[in-house]
Amino acid sequence: MQISTRQQNRLFTANRRRIAAVKRQWPLYIFMLAPMAFFIIFKYLPMAGVVVAFKDYNIFKGVIGSEWIGLDVFREIFAQPQFYKALRNTLMLNVISLLTFPVPIILAILLNELRMKWFKRLSQTLLYLPHFISWVIVGGMAIRLLATNTGSVNEFITGLGGTPIPFLEDSLHWIATYVGIGVWRHAGWGMILYLAALTGINKELYEAADVDGASRMRKIWHITLPGIKPTIVVLFIIQIGHMADIGFEQPYALQNGYVMDVAQVISTYVYTVGIQSAQFALATAVGLFQSVVGVILLLSAELVSRKVNNQGIF
Repeated sequence: MQISTRQQNRLFTANRRRIAAVKRQWPLYIFMLAPMAFFIIFKYLPMAGVVVAFKDYNIFKGVIGSEWIGLDVFREIFAQPQFYKALRNTLMLNVISLLTFPVPIILAILLNELRMKWFKRLSQTLLYLPHFISWVIVGGMAIRLLATNTGSVNEFITGLGGTPIPFLEDSLHWIATYVGIGVWRHAGWGMILYLAALTGINKELYEAADVDGASRMRKIWHITLPGIKPTIVVLFIIQIGHMADIGFEQPYALQNGYVMDVAQVISTYVYTVGIQSAQFALATAVGLFQSVVGVILLLSAELVSRKVNNQGIF
């Protein structure tokens, strides 16, 4: 199909505008090279290693030299009861943690309503500071504070005549402790994201609400929450997408032999069965399973959000 002269001129003009825009904003394109290189090197190129999940991987033969066995590794995984227990615990902990999703939203709104700037800055710093503490240190702090016999909290309780609480040695108490520590460490960082979203709300809306005599709660309900709704939707969809995934550091730092029936999650299962036992194909297969389930959950949450709120990530 031939292109008319007019269409050729339009294409030529559009290309010149694109080239001019690149020349005009070349520093921004230079800055984009570093994150693009990071994602290509550390996110996309390692995807080639997924083929290990379909091979009888031998570290001496390498990926190419190892024998192709198809889905045998996945059949082996799905035949292990420990895998289903780890999957159950992963979903259970993530669902319970999902119930704490409104905590950073509430913190951000409360901080946004504070009038004393020095107290606002101090509170903000104290709330997001735990995010920068390593889970190794957090695990040590938890043992020191919450141990049944030697923990400072239980020593205080017994000093008052109470009974020690097995925060880390009873399954139900361990789940509550796990979720509580997770909220303490992550809520402040999530709060920062919502505070950034709050700065984009037009201040004139609040001024108009003041003129109409709206109370503080009315302004929060009708202005603040709708203003950060897109951010809430995006972060909620992302968290739904991580329902089958769970970090390694937190459960590994807090688990112990008393609570392995609820503390063994997929990430620690991969480390124990896949890495420590040198079953690299098994570890890769479990990781691939997590990724596929995560993508399905993410796209499902996106579809539901589009149907209900007409908002989503894509």
